[in-house]
Amino acid sequence: MPDSLHLLLYIFIGILVVVFLLIIAVLMYSFHQYKELRHRAIWSEIIDNKVSEAIVFGKDDKPADPHFDTFSEKARFRGFFLEKLVSSETKFSGLAQGEIKGLFSSYNLKKEAFKKLNQKKPYLIAGGIQELTAMNVQEALPQIAAYVHHPSPQVYQEARYAMASFKGFEGLDFLNYITNRISDWQQLRLLLSVTQIPAGSEDTVSGWLNSTNSSVVIFTLSLLRKFQLLSYYPIVWTLLDHRDEEVRVKVVETLQGLEHSSTMMDFIEIFPNQTKEVQLEILRAMKRSRDQRTVPFLQQQMCASGDTGVQIESAETLFELGHEEYLKSLADTESSSEHLIRIIKHALQEKIC
Repeated sequence: MPDSLHLLLYIFIGILVVVFLLIIAVLMYSFHQYKELRHRAIWSEIIDNKVSEAIVFGKDDKPADPHFDTFSEKARFRGFFLEKLVSSETKFSGLAQGEIKGLFSSYNLKKEAFKKLNQKKPYLIAGGIQELTAMNVQEALPQIAAYVHHPSPQVYQEARYAMASFKGFEGLDFLNYITNRISDWQQLRLLLSVTQIPAGSEDTVSGWLNSTNSSVVIFTLSLLRKFQLLSYYPIVWTLLDHRDEEVRVKVVETLQGLEHSSTMMDFIEIFPNQTKEVQLEILRAMKRSRDQRTVPFLQQQMCASGDTGVQIESAETLFELGHEEYLKSLADTESSSEHLIRIIKHALQEKIC
């Protein structure tokens, strides 16, 4: 019996020791985190002042700052300094942006960014690419290009954006062979990076329109709309037979954006053979075009379509095209069904509770 009591006592003491050690570890970790946050708060104020002075006075018009220079020799401070500069660069343009890049150059912070490209963790590599891109470090292009096919989406997305940011349209050559999907956000970033389509790019653009990667096709359609490349209208029309419904929806949007005089009438002709989502996009295209020739078709769809969504979209389009009186008259007609009346009142923004 005493042996059992001794064993229990030892176990109890062991548990107390473990708990005590855990408490010490938590306290040490918390203290470390507090010190880190405290340092970052102090550093943030120092860096903000440095950036403000550079923007207002110019980095070369201020006397040397030994206090700041001492901080700038510390690795953790340099990393935080780089983060703050990249964050500040996105908020300014023109001369102010140039002064921020001047600080980046003066303190040789590209060393910190380049180091990240050699790390194994994707978030570090992506951060390095983002920093080098923001600071327009052209010499980083060869290394960044190697990451266009990296397994991590976080890395290859930043690398692809960097290529477009540095090289514009020519930086999009990865579209020729990628197989993974380009996200909507990434498509927007790439689209903003391209400022012109060079002459002689017809074969390249046509190749993208025929890509087996649907997201490449969708992005290319966005390019056509942005730059109003009307000559591609016939090729875009053939994509209404594309296997991917999302592509067909974007095709309708693009055709309306590159509109010919016959576009709306052609939409009416193909309407019955399209899926519901494509039909709804056709109706939205008619709303955007404000083509009064579509009114009889819209009236017919509102009254006779077997799909409520199509009826609602048709009624709303008629309202947008200025046919409010027609809708009110139809709603007051005794022969109109309760279902149709509700659709019309919805279009007239008089929703029935």
